[in-house]
Amino acid sequence: MAPFFVAPVLFVTLPVFIWLIDGSLSGDASVRRDGEDVTKRSIICARTAHGLKRAAVAGWWFGFGYFLFGMFWIGEAFLVEAEKFAWLLPAAVMLLPAGLALFFAAAGALTVLLWRPGFGRVVALATALGLTEWLRGHILTGLPWNTLGYALTWPETLMQSAGLVGIYCLTILAVFVFASPLVRVTDWAEQTTDTFPGASGSVRATSFLTPLSGMGVAAFVLVGLWTYGSVRLAGDTGARVPGVNLRIVQPSIRQRDKWQPDKQREIFDLHVALSRTNAAGVRDDLSGITHVIWPEAAMPFLPLDTPQALAEIGEMLPDGVLLISGALRVDWPNEALRTGEVPRSTNTAPSASSDATTKAGDPSHGGASDRPRQRRAYNSLMVFGSEGGLTALYDKIHLVPFGEYLPFQDALESIGLEQLTRLRGGFATGRTPRPLLDIPGLPPLLGLVCYEAIFPGEIVQGQERPGLIVNVTNDGWFGNTTGPRQHFHMARVRAAEQGVSVVRVANNGISAVIDPYGRAIARLELDQRGVADSALPAAVGRPPYGWWGDWLTMLYFLVSVVWLVGRSAVMGQS
Repeated sequence: MAPFFVAPVLFVTLPVFIWLIDGSLSGDASVRRDGEDVTKRSIICARTAHGLKRAAVAGWWFGFGYFLFGMFWIGEAFLVEAEKFAWLLPAAVMLLPAGLALFFAAAGALTVLLWRPGFGRVVALATALGLTEWLRGHILTGLPWNTLGYALTWPETLMQSAGLVGIYCLTILAVFVFASPLVRVTDWAEQTTDTFPGASGSVRATSFLTPLSGMGVAAFVLVGLWTYGSVRLAGDTGARVPGVNLRIVQPSIRQRDKWQPDKQREIFDLHVALSRTNAAGVRDDLSGITHVIWPEAAMPFLPLDTPQALAEIGEMLPDGVLLISGALRVDWPNEALRTGEVPRSTNTAPSASSDATTKAGDPSHGGASDRPRQRRAYNSLMVFGSEGGLTALYDKIHLVPFGEYLPFQDALESIGLEQLTRLRGGFATGRTPRPLLDIPGLPPLLGLVCYEAIFPGEIVQGQERPGLIVNVTNDGWFGNTTGPRQHFHMARVRAAEQGVSVVRVANNGISAVIDPYGRAIARLELDQRGVADSALPAAVGRPPYGWWGDWLTMLYFLVSVVWLVGRSAVMGQS
């Protein structure tokens, strides 16, 4: 996975997973892998509770190691306010992989239920892992982070295959690619041990073809995906959206400083100053720029409740230039609550003296009021015009569990627990379906806040196709670890998957303008403070996945299950 891209290690780990499941098929692990002498008793044994349990345990340990290595960085978030949350770090680092590993445990058990000898084991595992990875992306709000299919999205030529079949189908193909060669080689070794000497020539020939068949499967899939990617990249015309020049701003603010009341003025001024300066560090007052983009929750206060901030945004923007920014907002139930119970200052620019910014906009101060249910807070994407007025708005729909809200919020808050943002009552969910924003000068824009970019199927479901995706995020919670790099790679895959540009703007990186093929044409590295200016690559023709989504994956599940069950029934009768 990103940023290491050492996918070849799966040539070893996935076959080991299959062999562990092989061992669960019989109490004495004596089931033969060649498939010719497997007895009906062994098949029945494989369906016993004991066999399922052993396969599930093997799957759980495999998944635990996979997620522990891939998501250890989650612990960094608990060190931002170490004095309050550090005690939770060991539990978080262990419990999240342990919970996600349950999906691999289910894959192990399902593989046993679908098991048939020889190459059928690879088909069974591909089906089981493909299904459970799809479920991981959808159950309990979903968390398709580091889905196994990302192993086939590097380099950029292979990444194009995400636009062909989608990340979940790539998970299935990854199992075929990485499990087939070594599994078939060991099958061949057992066959030759059993058939030589004295076997007939036809049997010997069949045995020698066994390892070649496994390597052939891997080569066929890889060559096919590479060919598709090469053809797709060769069709790039380099077209740009006319008249659009973007400036993405990366302030690189320490997460610990982000919500300090005495830092509000400094942070706001930093965003304004960076916006007025080009990539060479020369002030140009946005000359030639049409759209400025700030990251998630860029302003550490409520801009819609701070008139002077809106006025200063208007002063910053020349006529016709727009600001797209992540920001927090609150729906107040009445004006009395807005101006009475939660008084706010309108006489100063954003500063620590504003109770609205301190209580409602600053998660470190525990929420908008002592009665959080009287207001609804949103993590939003806002568009401001050159007069400082709001011209478009999107409220985040897919909230981060334990980060932006707590499951069973009231019950857990009653015993003193709170999410990492420390906003009492948590954030509210925006309205569905996710809207396309009509912004002057830009194609129809789909806004994604934070980790919404990791969900592939939600981007185009039930709506007009976007011409641009803007993803504002703040990965400052996770420091200089693999987490932000993985997040960036998944955003790149979304671009290739849908054939549209993704403009990703992160507080501390990685920010980039990504073309419809997943290539970063302008980029700011992790922890780099600065801006990047870029034209906007135009969307390309909708790739196959953009038309049919995950239906091809669903069709594979149906066909493979019917085939595996049918073959198992035939083998049982024989």
